[in-house]
Amino acid sequence: PRIYVKTQLQLDEKANPPRYKGIVDCVKQTVRDHGVKGLYRGLSSLVYGSIPKAAVRFGMFEFLSNKMRDESGKLDSTQGLICGLGAGVAEAIVVVCPMETVKVKFIHDQTSANPKYRGFFHGVREIVRTQGLKGTYQGLTATVLKQGSNQAIRFYVMTALRNWYKGDNPQKTINPLVTGVFGAVAGAASVFGNTPLDVIKTRMQGLEAHKYKSTVDCAIKIMKHEGPAAFYKGTVPRLGRVCMDVAIVFIIYEEVVKVLNKVWKTD
Repeated sequence: PRIYVKTQLQLDEKANPPRYKGIVDCVKQTVRDHGVKGLYRGLSSLVYGSIPKAAVRFGMFEFLSNKMRDESGKLDSTQGLICGLGAGVAEAIVVVCPMETVKVKFIHDQTSANPKYRGFFHGVREIVRTQGLKGTYQGLTATVLKQGSNQAIRFYVMTALRNWYKGDNPQKTINPLVTGVFGAVAGAASVFGNTPLDVIKTRMQGLEAHKYKSTVDCAIKIMKHEGPAAFYKGTVPRLGRVCMDVAIVFIIYEEVVKVLNKVWKTD
């Protein structure tokens, strides 16, 4: 539901004029018009994309970080930022752009009087049939910028906090709860750092993306017609979701790495 509300608020343009007065009003109108299940529109595309997204992100991060670690296996925060940037760009191109495009189109479709997408596979078929494969790759530049900066910020903060906690003992283990707190801080930093890019990406992937000539044109039009505050639409619902999401994902990642290091020993 948080993702749905965040996306709706970002798609809600002042020039229309806006349908929603805020988060609560968006939830009320959606439940009134479409029932509680309306808050879960676009969930299937999110679920189908989450596993491959995490696999590409952490796979690329591990690949890059293993090339950059020093003799003791330590990775400094700047290297963490570079590896995170690479991981974000990789996941944007391989998974996130098509997944997010489909998700945003599903949620935007909800706002029409007669929704045309009956489900995930039907929606994908319709998008490809009417717009071709490029219909699932709208807003690629904005997505690469958003995911690249997203993961750069998260892995930079996470690496810095992890190194601070371990101090002079690189072998010191970190409690999963501490990892969760670090992950939540990293998630919050990424929200405040790149929500403007998230807003632009959402607009570029909506059903009215044809209004914009490019990512830069989209940013200029938002600034011109709606003002700078529009770049932070959906920040509150996104903050709650992202902090929880990043905390859980980093806990799972760290614990899986611990298990793999015990089971699958490497030189």
